Amino acid sequence: MSPRITEVWVYLSATPLLGLTLTLVVYQAAVWLSARCGQHPLVNPVLISILVLVGLLSATGTPYKTYFDGAQFVHFLLGPATVALAIPLYAQFNQVKRLLGPLLVALIAGSLAAVMVALLIGKLCGASLPTLLSLAPKSVTTPIAMGIAERIGGLPSLTSVLVILTGILGAVLAQPLYRLIHCPQPAVQGFALGVASHGIGTARAFQLGEREGAFAALAMGLHGMVCALYLPALIALLRDWLI
Repeated sequence: MSPRITEVWVYLSATPLLGLTLTLVVYQAAVWLSARCGQHPLVNPVLISILVLVGLLSATGTPYKTYFDGAQFVHFLLGPATVALAIPLYAQFNQVKRLLGPLLVALIAGSLAAVMVALLIGKLCGASLPTLLSLAPKSVTTPIAMGIAERIGGLPSLTSVLVILTGILGAVLAQPLYRLIHCPQPAVQGFALGVASHGIGTARAFQLGEREGAFAALAMGLHGMVCALYLPALIALLRDWLI
């Protein structure tokens, strides 16, 4: 690195600005790269940002706490950003009312499928009980999923990793899967992404269109609420099978 860049890096690494600066620069670069690639599913800005940030922190020996001291401002903005999702949803309110019945059925079916398939695969792979309990809420947005995992006896830290992986996989595979099963309806695409892949899937849905994003936001919120209500009881019923 040039002396000028080195000076900047030394200054940032000694201040809380490091995490915020890295996050914004890397994500903007990832968004630019995604746009240059025609928003190809494999060039997902979130995935690219995670890989680059982990690589930079590892290469420079920067502790995660030092990084998060600055990045926590972005973390704080997750709350207002989630509330702001109500704006595009309001624009689709009439369609949501017309589709309320089918959406509720899809929500319950999709939520149960996400939980049961994850538990079945984990069980077949010989996962331990704490791992299975951590895996169960992997399609719910991170804060709710971690709370559910802690309540049912899982490992919240493991759940957070599984949630991120689930979101990235959903965002990458959604479009090819929709083409494969011939599903062109924007509302269906968005709602499925929100149920299966929470916030990262919702971000991908907004790249597909405003209608897709609105229905994904609705699904993400409803899925978190519903899963928090029924999953502890479901796990209690299945505990003998899981052990």
